Order: sequence, then structure tokens, then C-alpha cells
Amino acid sequence: MTTSDTFPQTELTRVRRTAKRASYERDTVHGVVDSTYVCQIAFAIDDQPHCIPTAHWRIGDTLYIHGSNGSRMLRALGEGVPACVCVAQVDGLVLARSAFHHSMNYRSAMIYGRFRVVEDDDEKWASMVAFMDKMQRDRWAQVREPNEKEFAATTFLALTIEEAVAKVRTGPPIDDEEDLGIPVWAGVLPLVTSFGEPVQDMAHVATTA
Repeated sequence: MTTSDTFPQTELTRVRRTAKRASYERDTVHGVVDSTYVCQIAFAIDDQPHCIPTAHWRIGDTLYIHGSNGSRMLRALGEGVPACVCVAQVDGLVLARSAFHHSMNYRSAMIYGRFRVVEDDDEKWASMVAFMDKMQRDRWAQVREPNEKEFAATTFLALTIEEAVAKVRTGPPIDDEEDLGIPVWAGVLPLVTSFGEPVQDMAHVATTA
């Protein structure tokens, strides 16, 4: 594997607890980011920590978020305060024979860095297209594009993914040998997230006689 295929291990990203579950592969980190719709962004203002959920999307090695110009989070992040972005997907509950060894199967990623305000209009437009198409494939081509007022009222931030690590757990419970004979069910309860049946917005839907 070439260096370009992985993120470097740094003091911030080096996993020390259960290090065998860590992955610095770009494809793994990207996959976790792309499989989720909401990230948690941790940052501090005047020594007060905050952790705020927000929608996110990715183009290459750049993570994007957006929101109102009046957002305190966006203003702070736009000024370049250090941030930690976390995303996680639970894939199953791991039920062991002992309480101690219960766990979860999951995919998670942590990204460290500083956001920048997206000033270039072309990058803003490309980012909006990517966001819409993450919501639904080819959605941008179907909807009304933002007008000048909406465009001006929205702040876009970008973070180049340079310090990042994924951590993944898969597989059955890891019970102690002496507990294997305990007569209790053990295994994995898969947890699957899926879309339900679409619900039509009936506002201004044309009716027929």
C-alpha cells in the first residue's frame, strides 16, 4: 500500500486502546464518512467545549458543512479554531455470555483539523451539488437552484482531511473460555438502517377530477 492510500499516524490519531481495530486507510475513513448523514463537531469557545451535530458531505479529501451565516458554530469554526469531527455507524449489538464482554459492532471515524470558509463561488456551487446528490442521486438536476439571496445567506465550511483514523469492530462476542458453557444466548443482533416508504408532500399537488 502506498503512502497516498493512508493517512499518517499522529499523536492525535494514533489509536492506543484496541489498536488492532484502527484503520488509517483513506478508503475506510471515506466509507464511514459517506455512509452517515450527520457528524458531531467538537470545538471550544473561550475554554467552553461544545459538540454540535450537523449534516456533512465529502468531495475527495475535503469534508463540507453548511448553515446560516448567523450560526455561532460556523462563525467560530470559520475563524479557524481546532475541531474534531466524529462520525459513527452502529452495525449490531454484541451479546456475550458475561456482562463484561457485551459490545457493539460499529464503524467510526475521527477527523482533526481546522475548517476554512469557502469563498470561491464555483467551489460553493460544486459543494451544493454534492450535498444534494448525497441526499438523493441526481437530486440537483430536479430541484430549483438557490437564488441570490439564499446563496448569500448560507455559509459553507471546508476541512481538508489530513489527520484521520477509522475504528471498526466486527464479529461475534469474545467470551472468556470459562464462560462458554453458560446457558444463555450469545451472538450478534444486526442493526440495519434503511429508508422507509416515501411519504408524498401533498402541498400544491395537482388533483384530477
